[in-house]
Amino acid sequence: MLVKTFGSAVYGIDASSITIEVNIGSGIGYQLVGLPDNAVKESHHRIGAALQNSGYKIPGKYITINMAPADIRKEGSAYDLPIAIGILAASSQIKCEEIKHFIIMGELSLDGGLQPIKGVLPIAINAKNSGFKGLIIPKKNAEEAAIVKDIDVYGISNIKEAIDFFNGQQNLEKTTVDTRKEFAKQVEYPEFDFSDVRGQEATKRCMEIAASGGHNIILIGPPGSGKTMLAKRLPGILPPMTLHEALETTKIHSVVGNIKSGGLLPSRPFRAPHHTVSDVALVGGGTYPQPGEISLAHNGVLFLDELPEFKRSVLEVMRQPLEDREVTISRAKFTITYPSSFMLVASMNPSPSGDFNDPGNPLSSSVAETKKYLGKISGPLLDRIDIHIEVNPIPFDKLANDTPPSENSAEIRKRVSKSREMQTQRFSKDPSIHYNAQMNTRQIRSYCKIDSPSKTMLKSAMEKLNLSARAYDRILKTARTIADMEGNENIVSAHIGEAIQYRSLDREGWLG
Repeated sequence: MLVKTFGSAVYGIDASSITIEVNIGSGIGYQLVGLPDNAVKESHHRIGAALQNSGYKIPGKYITINMAPADIRKEGSAYDLPIAIGILAASSQIKCEEIKHFIIMGELSLDGGLQPIKGVLPIAINAKNSGFKGLIIPKKNAEEAAIVKDIDVYGISNIKEAIDFFNGQQNLEKTTVDTRKEFAKQVEYPEFDFSDVRGQEATKRCMEIAASGGHNIILIGPPGSGKTMLAKRLPGILPPMTLHEALETTKIHSVVGNIKSGGLLPSRPFRAPHHTVSDVALVGGGTYPQPGEISLAHNGVLFLDELPEFKRSVLEVMRQPLEDREVTISRAKFTITYPSSFMLVASMNPSPSGDFNDPGNPLSSSVAETKKYLGKISGPLLDRIDIHIEVNPIPFDKLANDTPPSENSAEIRKRVSKSREMQTQRFSKDPSIHYNAQMNTRQIRSYCKIDSPSKTMLKSAMEKLNLSARAYDRILKTARTIADMEGNENIVSAHIGEAIQYRSLDREGWLG
């Protein structure tokens, strides 16, 4: 007897339907075809034990299982449940009338229990788009799948529940999620608030500018000056995610199994990989491609602490994603694109010892050593960072002074959100961009027009600092954001002047 069940395969952040054909004929044997990986090939051992411990059995006949389309590689243990249901239906141990209406996925334990799987959100979206009635998945994944409307989601704890459901002996309870209500649960970062930061008013100003326009920023300062403290507080002043951003971000984290509590991600992601990270771990890839840190930071913040300590090859692979806001991974048989629109926040010491250019400490690294240290970061990468800011240590008197706490993150976020709203209105006719940092060259020419005094100032800075064309565009983008923060439609020389100040690493005299 031939029976078809349906599963789903995730590639990139999207899923496609997989048809699992199970045929039982004369003879004794077990054949699984359709380009399965080792985890899928091992499934018959888990399935046999799970069925036996649930009061059922694999029939002693010749079982042929084909996973179509056969040219797509099937990965992981999530195909255990649809294969098991197919075997039971083909051997008439359960009814098969309703099976064709459901996507079925789940990893089986030997006792028949179900383990959670990865990529449930894209699987649910694919099931809806493909016209399936519903999904049968592990209970721990049910809330995540139920984000998708107009499809029935049934979460089960063991295979016996699925068997009884198809036999009409048990009614499963549908899992429902109020997406709008879940979306409203976006959390703030109460443990990381800007009110905790003493002094550093100039740096806070830069962080607000970066948040307002979505600009990449690098903080340069000696150890203990507060670079990491400031970076961790940046997500708290970013505007809340839109529903579209929340869904897109949740899809990426679903693919790697980062959704622990179900539902939408509650806040913008903040990723801080260690400097020993590999290029594959950072940008994504592998034998079976997975999103990297830059995609997991999509719609959020990627923090690279002590930037020169990262391998140069790792940093260089970020150049294209920083520019295009997506990363494409190519293999011989397929190409996968992951979104990677993130804010890069980097920090670094000004020298190997950390004390160079610090007026409060003696010079402990030579100019040559410092130039070699800074040379680990290529010019093209620095060009892609809009704002460079020096962070000086806070004097003891200011640290010990019992002055009232400075402005909190909630107040700063109100101003940032207002600035972002202004940018959203400006770019309403261009759906490809939402904030200033996303502007391309053509859009910069259109939205960042400057007057004659500003042109003169910018020309002088370009000549003295020997800036590249890309740095020129970065200055205009930053100036556009500064003008937006003041509610000005026009960029004036004061905005250009401030934006030029935020190119510290371009200044020839920076090394003394």
